[in-house]
Amino acid sequence: MPGSRDDLTRLRIALTAFFALDGFVFAGWVVRIPAIKEQTGASASALGLALLGVSAGAVVTMTLTGRLVRRYGSHPVTVACAVLLCLSIALPPLTHSALALGAVLLVFGSAYGGINVAFNSAAVDLVAVLRRPIMPGFHAAFSLGGMVGAGLGGLVAGVLSPTRHLLGLAVTGLLVTLFAGRALLRCEPAAPPERATEQDGTPARRDRRTRRLVVTFGLIALCTAYGEGAMADWGALHLEQDLDASPGLAAAGYSCFALAMTVGRLTGTTLLERLGRTATVVAGGTTAVAGTLLGSLAPSVWAALFGFAITGLGLANIFPVAIERAGALGGPSGVATASTLGYGGLLLGPPAIGFMADWFSLPAALTSVAVLAAVAVLVAAVTRRAAVAGRGGRERAGGCRGARPVRHTPCHEDRRVRRDPGP
Repeated sequence: MPGSRDDLTRLRIALTAFFALDGFVFAGWVVRIPAIKEQTGASASALGLALLGVSAGAVVTMTLTGRLVRRYGSHPVTVACAVLLCLSIALPPLTHSALALGAVLLVFGSAYGGINVAFNSAAVDLVAVLRRPIMPGFHAAFSLGGMVGAGLGGLVAGVLSPTRHLLGLAVTGLLVTLFAGRALLRCEPAAPPERATEQDGTPARRDRRTRRLVVTFGLIALCTAYGEGAMADWGALHLEQDLDASPGLAAAGYSCFALAMTVGRLTGTTLLERLGRTATVVAGGTTAVAGTLLGSLAPSVWAALFGFAITGLGLANIFPVAIERAGALGGPSGVATASTLGYGGLLLGPPAIGFMADWFSLPAALTSVAVLAAVAVLVAAVTRRAAVAGRGGRERAGGCRGARPVRHTPCHEDRRVRRDPGP
């Protein structure tokens, strides 16, 4: 493992930069989708099919990236995917048909899926070496990058064409990759002792219980990502259509959600250290249930906005915890499995809400976010002891410094957390 605390700090900073870059680039693309639609002349259905290129590329690549990380290491794969991500973001404005747009988005989605698995794998190893639950901080950087990218995109949308805007994103992203990538490649990868059997590039044999637990954490990630996708695509429409909010006020719905999620992730490490993983997931999921019910069923705009903010706080740390636990159990393959399932939830949410809105109503459809948040709570509570057994009793979640081997002398928080070891 890296030889000094300074090495670990540099590694943490470099990974944080890549998380922020990912959110920044992706949000910059999202805000220019309407202009790209107009440029290509695509119908709504044709645009929807083209946008599936992002999803298809991400899901397929996530499945393969775990193998690449085991063979070449998470740091080189992160840098390579970042370069591809930044180059591919400049391609959509150059297309003039839905078919061509779908093809370039397939490349963009592949880079997006690959970098998510690669830097999450590196972050999981760093969490294990530091023995502190710092995973929410990395995902907070992603959220902050997304907020900056979306805000900047909104400011320049009326001034710059999509071609100039996305080309500027590409150049900015490549510059960040140049500096952060050099720093990342100079850092020796964090190598938790329990992964020593995998250093030859051959994954350790994992039993069925471990594989089931990895899938379980992936399902928890799916349940929470479903809510994030639903709020992003349908929250503003609910405020405007059902509560007669002005377009500007309706747009603030997702902003409240995203800002609250960012704040929740910035405080996530402290929360995990004090409560442990299970309590954090259960409390977060329960909070998200209450927030979603308020946001979707409230009779006034301001109550709904408050509900969206509460939902963001509740969901903030569940996804990072699920990815970190899957990676701790399954290595890069575990991260790939959980990320694929989580991203599937992000894809499933918007169309599922749309179908349910047609069958019932949009407020009723949005309550499905509360249902899946409750499912995540139930799964986390039921599998808490199974997760500990799946780790063979070698480590416990939480404690004074996060995950800590049993052989260490416990501090007062270690004794508390062992009674509630976390999912």
